[in-house]
Amino acid sequence: MRFPETTSVLVVGGGPVGLTLSVLLSGHGVPHLLVEAHPATSHHPKARGVSARSMEVFRRCGLETEVRRAGLPASQVFFYRGRDLVDPDFVRTGVAAGQAEGAERTPSPGLICSQDALEAVLLRRARQLAPDGVRFATRLLSFTQQDGHVRALLEDRHTGERHTVRADWLVGCDGASSTVRETAGIAMAGPTGLGHFLSIRFEAPLGEVVADRASASYFLTEPGRGGFLAVDNDRQWIYQHPYDPEDADTAALPADHQALGRLVREAAGLPGLAVTVRDTMTWRMDARLADTYRRARVLLAGDAAHVVPPTGGHGMNAGIGDADNLAWKLAAVTAGTAGEALLDTYETERRPVARQVIDVSLANSRARTGYRIDDELLLTAAYRSTAVLADPGGPERPPLDPEHEHPDGAPGTRLPHLRLAGPPGAASTLDLVEPGFTLFTAGEHACWQRQADTATAAGLPVTVHTLSAPGWSEATGLPAATGALLVRPDGHIAWHSPQPPTGDGQVLAALRRVLSAEQGAVRTARVPIAGRFGSGAS
Repeated sequence: MRFPETTSVLVVGGGPVGLTLSVLLSGHGVPHLLVEAHPATSHHPKARGVSARSMEVFRRCGLETEVRRAGLPASQVFFYRGRDLVDPDFVRTGVAAGQAEGAERTPSPGLICSQDALEAVLLRRARQLAPDGVRFATRLLSFTQQDGHVRALLEDRHTGERHTVRADWLVGCDGASSTVRETAGIAMAGPTGLGHFLSIRFEAPLGEVVADRASASYFLTEPGRGGFLAVDNDRQWIYQHPYDPEDADTAALPADHQALGRLVREAAGLPGLAVTVRDTMTWRMDARLADTYRRARVLLAGDAAHVVPPTGGHGMNAGIGDADNLAWKLAAVTAGTAGEALLDTYETERRPVARQVIDVSLANSRARTGYRIDDELLLTAAYRSTAVLADPGGPERPPLDPEHEHPDGAPGTRLPHLRLAGPPGAASTLDLVEPGFTLFTAGEHACWQRQADTATAAGLPVTVHTLSAPGWSEATGLPAATGALLVRPDGHIAWHSPQPPTGDGQVLAALRRVLSAEQGAVRTARVPIAGRFGSGAS
């Protein structure tokens, strides 16, 4: 395959965040090239918790069923605490208190899916949508910014050939040691070395041992150390062993499979367990945040922008949220329907979320009596930026709300999930969110369609959905017969109105403000290929 000489977006990094961004960019019809230095996806499970909000993103991409098939069954999403795997006094807990009670908040609950399995699902879809746009074994050597574009030097690691690619935008999804971030001169701040762990992937016949206590994670209490992570709750496992990097004996440990087997047997409490070590990796717990997410035409996402302690399982999910927020904005800017200032709202909206996620995860890491696994925390993200037209004098909201206040339809929050009886393929209000903007109303008012037609004629397509979903007024705070919500492609509310407008240009004016688009400067929108993602409703 020949390398393209030019592309709209160059994505560096083919982990979960970069692959999700590729899938989303394809859904918006954005030409792009993704490069990943490694020859293949991860062979180590690494991150495993896929939150409800990430599952909603995958649902929109038509991937929810595949991801669920690759993960653990819901019946095993518990969290075990005991001295070892055979402790008769173990404690097993489920989802955070309150998540299974009251109104259903999402059509797509989170699950446990090992990163190696998740990446395989995402890579298949990314290559289906952009067959020539995903290149592994290709590394970024350097880049420069000049004349309104980025010029990147890439190397094919199989052949050694080098290629220069000119891109309108460069997105670094290349992890905690990001080459993109370092080259762009963006600093990171926050503590490092909060913990050091040796991750041992092994095979052992533990399925029958844990049959009465099957869980996603097995946290060991004193005198136990570290914990076990279930890959399949049968033969495939990970043991996370804490270690001291200053200990000279530790350096040789990853290569000594007999010693690793002894560590696993001791931690499991099963001296006779047959253990086959498959591979190892070491990792360090940090809590760091980039000073900025954008430097001219270079943007950061995922671990390149924020390194989150794994205590709580929010790190990868925060990165998937970055990709969801950024994809539609890049699509609007590259299509000419938005001003470049729209990309400034990416940092304005996502960096405060990362800051709070880091704080929550740090608090979890210091909790001596354990912490709750909050699958729905990221559903509560509330954005404040110029891409959200908030009510004057409206209440200040934290970026995330750990108390899970009920949805109220406020601009900046996620569209509330309500179950639908139809149309076919749409089981939730979230299934009606379009690649463009969507106007939701519960009243049969022709004025809202005229508003959408006016915006569409001006080059900003808007789809109207008139709902008859029970609970609309309670969930949105709008009158059932008159109000409307304008929803962005990422499912967050951009604007709302309790009453029908008197003219035909109110929605168009709101869109221009949201998109940082000057009047008369909007080009005809690039229309994404219909059904590109497929249906993800369930």
